[in-house]
Amino acid sequence: MFTDELGQGGSAAGGPGNSAEHHGRAGETLVQLITPGGERVSHPAYDPWVQDVSDEQLGSLYEDMVVIRRIDTEATALQRQGELGLWPPLLGQEASQVGSARALREDDFIFSSYRENGVAYCRGVDLTDILKVWRGNASAGWDPFTINMATPQIIIGAQTLHATGYAMGIQNDGADSVAITYFGDGATSEGDVNEAMVFAASFQSPVIFFCQNNHWAISEPVRLQSHIQLADRATGFGIPSVRVDGNDVLAVMAATREALTRARHGGGPTFIEAVTYRMGPHTTADDPTRYRDANELEDWAAKDPILRLKSLLERKGLLTGDFEAGVAAKADAVARQMRAGCISMPDPEPMEIFKHVYSTPNSWLERQEDHYSRYLASFGNPEAAAEEGAR
Repeated sequence: MFTDELGQGGSAAGGPGNSAEHHGRAGETLVQLITPGGERVSHPAYDPWVQDVSDEQLGSLYEDMVVIRRIDTEATALQRQGELGLWPPLLGQEASQVGSARALREDDFIFSSYRENGVAYCRGVDLTDILKVWRGNASAGWDPFTINMATPQIIIGAQTLHATGYAMGIQNDGADSVAITYFGDGATSEGDVNEAMVFAASFQSPVIFFCQNNHWAISEPVRLQSHIQLADRATGFGIPSVRVDGNDVLAVMAATREALTRARHGGGPTFIEAVTYRMGPHTTADDPTRYRDANELEDWAAKDPILRLKSLLERKGLLTGDFEAGVAAKADAVARQMRAGCISMPDPEPMEIFKHVYSTPNSWLERQEDHYSRYLASFGNPEAAAEEGAR
């Protein structure tokens, strides 16, 4: 549906902040700053948003994407080896996650789905914490308030409501931080996402709806669930929207920066449709060869976000042997650290299931905890016996 579009440079009219001129038009060309061949192309509306990105920062963005892909590869291997119960690959979506995450401030708050492990890496989440849920050791991986990123939401689209509510809280506090929520193309058909956009538009809340259109909601193609561009759905709610080449890290960063600036200055929400592609399975429990044409995967592999930025660095004479060796060494080190943390992760104690369920004491939960403790004690469980003796 969108394959041919990513081979062209963007040409949407308008300027930064002028949503009426260049947002939400049906048939609008994707915003693109780097072609699949690695050529830097000009876009009058979005060039200004990334004119400060230096050659050194381009190298850092490339390193981020290479490291994230290595995390993905290593986690997939861990799952195949029985160390993880499941893993949701993000192969092919690195530019969408890095470009948007690196545009955020520390005080901006992220509400993600289960696939934004690249965003979590950019946010500084401990690598072992990323794996806790998938190893079955915890119901959540980290303290959200230490890095201003909520733990992954498994319920499709529910995080959009959380983000909108948080953004309304930002308004009440009089702050200029922004909430951003990540979700896929399939989630746009969920009631939660549409309800969130109603509230965000009504209250002009500072929230960004970041949709990674990877073309497949598990086995359902995006063209089946939507006969218009996904960004146009937001226009129906009165929310400015933009379609960006999701495999172009600079274009994604530019669109995110524009949306952040609009939100910080009272301009309300923005919907970003990052058109990308899921080159791997939905999760490691999925077999995409049963529903996806191999030729489609081959076409999108030619638009690989990492190879695209690598080509640009080559054109600029920045891809030296030392640089590539440093990036590879960083990716290897991260993979080793993550694997070691996964394998050495201690198993949770049985009674830990009752921790962090409610923020305040709850008699209903306490009753369950008492019953479960007595049940475990009947088997001579030391921990349960100690709990029982303390009552």
